[in-house]
Amino acid sequence: MASANEPKTLQEAIIHFADPKNCNSFLADLRWTDGKVLCPICCSDRVTYLATQNRYKCYGGHSKAQFSLKVGTIMEDSPISVDKWLVALWLIVNCKNGISSCEMAKDLGITQKSAWFLNHRIRMALHTGSIEKLSGHVEADETFIGGKARNMHVAQRERRITGTGTKDKTAVMGVLERAKDGKSKVRTSVLPNRKKHAIQGEVRKHVEAGSALYSDSLLSYDGLAGEYAHKVVDHAVEYVDGECHTNSLENYWSLLKRTLSGTYVSVEPFHLFRYLDEQAYRFNNRDKSMNDLDRFKAAASSIVGKRLTWNEATGKNHEPQTYPN
Repeated sequence: MASANEPKTLQEAIIHFADPKNCNSFLADLRWTDGKVLCPICCSDRVTYLATQNRYKCYGGHSKAQFSLKVGTIMEDSPISVDKWLVALWLIVNCKNGISSCEMAKDLGITQKSAWFLNHRIRMALHTGSIEKLSGHVEADETFIGGKARNMHVAQRERRITGTGTKDKTAVMGVLERAKDGKSKVRTSVLPNRKKHAIQGEVRKHVEAGSALYSDSLLSYDGLAGEYAHKVVDHAVEYVDGECHTNSLENYWSLLKRTLSGTYVSVEPFHLFRYLDEQAYRFNNRDKSMNDLDRFKAAASSIVGKRLTWNEATGKNHEPQTYPN
């Protein structure tokens, strides 16, 4: 439950985090819940706070004795102040259709390039990997993400559209656990293709054996009946057969595509997985019992221990990935 001095709206958050003391207190409470500050380099508790420099100093006997609260988080080595980082995080997790880097740059008073990098670092923090599998009644479906040729400049169209149908689009798969505690949960991933090994690998990775699995009539799902109570709905005939349908996932795809085309306009396939993580986070934390502050604090608790460099974000360290045929 929020305390009396915690912000509950965007306006209150901007005012609250404009004070460096509030930023420090908020981040310190998230990182060190027992109140004991530990050095992110050597994990020593021989740490003191340097008020005049707004930094900590470790007496563990290593070269990098001083550190800020940014060290060891997605904010590390960023010249952007912590108050702007926290406001950006608030905006991303609470804006239903996301927020573009151009809009973020204007709101925070930074360059579009900096806002783009900041957004991707926050999206990385929103990735919620879990060994817990989905169960109960689960839907599985795929879709294709890609620009519409009629909306592209002629030069872009010639570069990106080299065939018809789904040839130049990216396959994305989702699995959705129907509501148990009042809300459904979704997990999404980028697929190399829609062949059986890719589709069934994702199902086995995210869905507990024995669950009721509903899918369309794509042949790549054949063979799952031995592990799941698998039912198929043929969309050429009908869209609903009792409990067998993928309408919940179809609804999620519509939300995702409206966000991508309406807010972000164009997304490169190389970056698509981070946009999927962002949308999945908002969807999985959309219930009425969670207000904007709760959603923000849950996201903020995930920023520690993660880092995305500029070279990684721009693909300079990227090696082409190969997939089995």
